[in-house]
Amino acid sequence: MNTHFQHLRSCLLRLLLITLLFSVCRLLFFLFNQGYFSGIPFTELLSLFFWGIKFDLSTLMVLNLPFIVLSLFPGHWREQKAAKSILRWLFYIPNAVGLLANCIDLVYFRFVLKRTTADIFSFISTGDDFTRLLPLFIKDYWYLFPIFILLLWLMVRYYRKTDPAKVSATVEERRVYFLRETTIFLLSMAMFTIIYRGGFQLKPIHIITAGQYTSARNIPLLINTPFSIMKTWGQESIKELEYFSEERLPAIYNTTHAADTGKFKQLNVVMLIMESFSKEYVGSLNNNQGYTPCLDSLIAKSLVFENAFANGKRSMEGIPACIAGIPCLMNEPYITSRYGSNKIRPIAALLKEKGYATSFYHAATNGSMGFDNFAKLAGFDKYVGRTEYNNEKDFDGHWGIWDEEFFQYYAGALQIHPQPFFSAFFSLTSHHPYPVPEKYKDKFREGDLPIEKSISYSDYSLGKFFETASKMSWFNNTLFIIVADHTGEAFAPFYSTNTGMFRIPVLFYLPGGELKGKRQDIFQQIDIMPTVLDYMNYDKPYFAFGKSRLDSGLTNYAYCYINNNYQIVSDQYALQFDGEKAIAFYNHKNDSLLQNNLIHTPDTTPVARLREQLKAVIQTYHHRLIRNQMDVR
Repeated sequence: MNTHFQHLRSCLLRLLLITLLFSVCRLLFFLFNQGYFSGIPFTELLSLFFWGIKFDLSTLMVLNLPFIVLSLFPGHWREQKAAKSILRWLFYIPNAVGLLANCIDLVYFRFVLKRTTADIFSFISTGDDFTRLLPLFIKDYWYLFPIFILLLWLMVRYYRKTDPAKVSATVEERRVYFLRETTIFLLSMAMFTIIYRGGFQLKPIHIITAGQYTSARNIPLLINTPFSIMKTWGQESIKELEYFSEERLPAIYNTTHAADTGKFKQLNVVMLIMESFSKEYVGSLNNNQGYTPCLDSLIAKSLVFENAFANGKRSMEGIPACIAGIPCLMNEPYITSRYGSNKIRPIAALLKEKGYATSFYHAATNGSMGFDNFAKLAGFDKYVGRTEYNNEKDFDGHWGIWDEEFFQYYAGALQIHPQPFFSAFFSLTSHHPYPVPEKYKDKFREGDLPIEKSISYSDYSLGKFFETASKMSWFNNTLFIIVADHTGEAFAPFYSTNTGMFRIPVLFYLPGGELKGKRQDIFQQIDIMPTVLDYMNYDKPYFAFGKSRLDSGLTNYAYCYINNNYQIVSDQYALQFDGEKAIAFYNHKNDSLLQNNLIHTPDTTPVARLREQLKAVIQTYHHRLIRNQMDVR
């Protein structure tokens, strides 16, 4: 009597089948994103594929739990037609979802440079962006669906080939067999539990466990998308930390900024946030290899930070950083997190207390990414989107109004805007699918990437805006800040590294003013607010995560969070930290492609200094968000 062994054998073969398909997905993931994973030695690549099976098996234990339990549960009921049908669909549906998630990340990864996490469901439920963009995704990346269908076909075909043979038995044999089945069932459940946990350690494997096998940069290749989603599902975003005492913490990292004693400069302030404008696309910041002649001309007469960093990889992370000085040091964007309703006093709210009129302009469909609601919480008097623009002939067919038309509309709106004002504008067109108006289809040159032609159009629209605005009465008394929300796709290997992927342009332009020159010190998006307030001699204390960069003598850093690891960048070094220990340390000034991990070098002084600073930032960030203390008391 070996009927139960046949069911166990059948179950194991089917799990082996889906494990092989997950490995195929990993190979495709590598091939689709070779630019990001370039430079991995072949032996390390083999190691990643080998250890990746450990994370795949853990995932499959969860996806297939009902199937495993019912396949091995004692009794001959499994041989009935209805039971076989139930088991079949318990195998097909969860595994099909897992394969689909892996397939989607073949292309989605290139936009965010991390495996999809559970916060994707927050994006789906925020506004109607998902329902509008899904058909576009299917159209542009149609080739993913034949790949997915092929994987499904293989799954179904070989599932049917592993049906256990039907064995007849007497009543007495069935009684004996039931005891044997029960024993094997319990032993099998213990074995599958160990596989799910990834071994005999105290805690089941997590995303952070991947750091034991590879660098933070290669973690997306080691794990799989369902694993990433499951391990971040329902996860508490952040928790209280006690790296330092509350007395010592402010001495390392202080978020309270003192009032300035100078005379307040009542300038208009306009912040122009350019969608996906990587430093790589800006010629004057990238060895004159770029697509932004207008921005280049503005850089020549502005204060420019050549080593500027975004604090995130998505718009929902970049907008709070630019406008409110709030970095994203957790998996979920601040806007959609449980802390999104915290009391904050960003620059719009602070200047409104000084009598400023405030506005936020975004050409997308109202409700897109929750920016309209965030604008209200950030202290803006009004939000202007596609609805208020009210001219659908200028709709780009995808996201909202074309940049050129909306920029011109914005210039006219500022002409009648009460002064002084603080206004933010978020451009749109240089977002996937990177369209260019038909009338300009031959005006801009093609680049190495589809986005670069669209960048040229948005830059052209920016130039037309300044051409119009320069003739208006408010222009000469206005401080302009031009910054990217995050980086776009990268072509050069440097811009795919864990430091290069955050490089953006940041410039401060005051017509005929004193803000000029190029600075080499580190700047990050969260420094915009304190830098502007410092320049204007803001005369009240305020809260900010960043710091003013007007004084070039002060040491500064850039912070980000990616693939469940924190990163701090100084003018020479970059440190990656998993929340407990430093896992990577690079001299990015001499090793721009981050190929030589110095974490085990004898001289650990820079490591200790950066780790202490980063711990203080993380502890303060968690403390302030959890306790709703993002203001000066």
